[in-house]
Amino acid sequence: MTTVRGARARARVEITAAIKAEARTQLAAEGAAKLSLRAVARELGMVSSALYRYFPSRDDLLTALIVDAYDAVGAAAETAAAETAGQRPLDRWTAVCRAVRAWAVEHPHEYALIYGSPVPGYTAPQDTNAPAARVGLVLVGIAREAHEGEGIALPPLPDPLRPEAVRITADMAPDLPPALVVALVAAWSQLFGLVSFEVFGQFHRLVEDRDVFFTHAARRLGQDVGLLPRG
Repeated sequence: MTTVRGARARARVEITAAIKAEARTQLAAEGAAKLSLRAVARELGMVSSALYRYFPSRDDLLTALIVDAYDAVGAAAETAAAETAGQRPLDRWTAVCRAVRAWAVEHPHEYALIYGSPVPGYTAPQDTNAPAARVGLVLVGIAREAHEGEGIALPPLPDPLRPEAVRITADMAPDLPPALVVALVAAWSQLFGLVSFEVFGQFHRLVEDRDVFFTHAARRLGQDVGLLPRG
């Protein structure tokens, strides 16, 4: 009985992976708004009723793809942070940003799913929140390391922004100064703005050496947060 259950579990994992792979193919060809369970089933040679046992609705399949994408870019960021452990915080920050960009450039359709236009009729459930935060938590961790170690050049915090900064800090990183947390949130959003400009073609005929440009911009974001350059 245990052997049979194990075989069934393996088969379910394999079929689930095949469904996701075909769905990603459809994302690349048609976009998320046109993702269809019936079309996925047809391409896999399945009847729709069989596919519904794995994903009861299009939204369930979309959520699984979104979580996978967030986890993949998050894992890329975490790997870069681990591989640069012991280096200066600004260098680690830049390495993490470069890893995010590299993943996005290599997986533009999955990136578009999580950072592109919202899918009509779809509302992401809370299941996506933790995966979506992984990159941000890596950047916060690097800033925390700098704050507790070599120090950080705190950016100014305008008085009108202070109440909102205090609120954000209480929710996000209560052990850090509000000025630092606000700068981190701004840098996090600007990082994905840079990546989106490249992935979605806004740098076409404007920035040619995008690798060098991105590295410079990422380091500037780290310095805006207060990470100190070498020396």
